[in-house]
Amino acid sequence: MAEVSIEFCGEWYDAGDDDVFRIGREGDLEIDDNPYLHRKFLEICRYENIWWLANVGSMISATIADTSGGMQAWLAPGARIPMVFSQTNVVFTAGPTTYELSVHVKTPSFRQEARDHDAVGETTIGPVIFTDSQKALILALAEPMLKRDGTGLSSIPSSSQAAARLGWPMTKFNRKLDNVCDKLDRVGVAGLRGGGGKAATNRRARLVEHAVTSHLVTAADLPLLETQRDPED
Repeated sequence: MAEVSIEFCGEWYDAGDDDVFRIGREGDLEIDDNPYLHRKFLEICRYENIWWLANVGSMISATIADTSGGMQAWLAPGARIPMVFSQTNVVFTAGPTTYELSVHVKTPSFRQEARDHDAVGETTIGPVIFTDSQKALILALAEPMLKRDGTGLSSIPSSSQAAARLGWPMTKFNRKLDNVCDKLDRVGVAGLRGGGGKAATNRRARLVEHAVTSHLVTAADLPLLETQRDPED
């Protein structure tokens, strides 16, 4: 078994100790023929006995998380992060498609500990508490990713599709999306707001990436979608 292996869509790839492992439209792991995806997007290499994941693209960021959801980072273009866990999940969105792969390290530097789950009915990330209707909004956007059944591909619904899934008017959906993004932005979750107070154009994708990798929502929460189909609070 190689020191570092990468899993994507059920297929495994090994990273060599002395080589750079490249991920993108071209490279050692050719993700997809997606024009929104960089030819060279991510690189994995060993430097001074530490394995690093680097974003060598210019436009797309990636969400990096351990399996417990206790550690999460936003890997912007030009940034890099050490691979210190036995498994690190990598999620990113290019155009309409969200991708997920995992990086496995044979001898990790840190050991992961399981976290206790939050009580049913509310979810807390630091000081943030979400109502059931706010959580249902997140689920409506994250549903395809939560149901992907082990594949590394999914699509983020449009706002109109997610609103229809909930039976909400667009005014209600947009208001609650603003509230959810504002709450997470205030506690330091990057990528949910644009400059000058304007909403980021890709905030739906970033919200889904954060929510799924941090275990803010899971497949077990999906029944909540059916209880929140009332068009008004």
